[in-house]
Amino acid sequence: MVKKKRLRLIAEMARKIRAYRELKSRPRESQKYALDYETMKRPHTGKMLPVLAWQDVRRESPLFSLLAGMRLFGVGRLFARKSWLEEHSEPSYWQVTKVKVDYTSENMDHGRAWGILTYKGKQESEVKEVDKVMYHDWRLVPKHMEQQFKEFEPLPEPPVRYVPYPPLLRAMMLAQHKKERGSVVTEEPALPLKREVVLNKDYFRKQEQEKQSTEGTAV
Repeated sequence: MVKKKRLRLIAEMARKIRAYRELKSRPRESQKYALDYETMKRPHTGKMLPVLAWQDVRRESPLFSLLAGMRLFGVGRLFARKSWLEEHSEPSYWQVTKVKVDYTSENMDHGRAWGILTYKGKQESEVKEVDKVMYHDWRLVPKHMEQQFKEFEPLPEPPVRYVPYPPLLRAMMLAQHKKERGSVVTEEPALPLKREVVLNKDYFRKQEQEKQSTEGTAV
């Protein structure tokens, strides 16, 4: 007969208690991302922000600093990042659908947010958590511009005409080019997906004539 496995109730209870204590001891959002604006360091980790970010930190706001002063914590509104507005001509923004505020923070300017991302005019179908909410480069899209952002239609992507050569074939082509011409190829070789020549009788006849003119006729 197979022995019944003894249940170690005390060990299982101890494991749950350790997991609960570990969960409770984790730093909150307000502790994890708190920032000392004089030293530009995060007290929890002791890490200093990059020097290039200091100007934005003093002038711009993180996401929850904007959400804390809005009705329903900004649910339903559009938020974009400064870098997106400067780098992309297509609209890129988050539409916030859910907010979980860390109420232990002094100004309720920390927490987690979820929404639908539209990047370069292409909207994703699933709701996911907003990343980099602690970055100081968030902007609220004004009400009168929301419709303009939403009605943007992205241009169709151009068809792929060339693909890179396989690694072995690419290495052989570069070696052959260097052997024949003594120089390195400056442009990366690409393989066309569409053949631009018509493979008919005239094409093969012309190829044969060029071969004979370079090699000569057999005697």
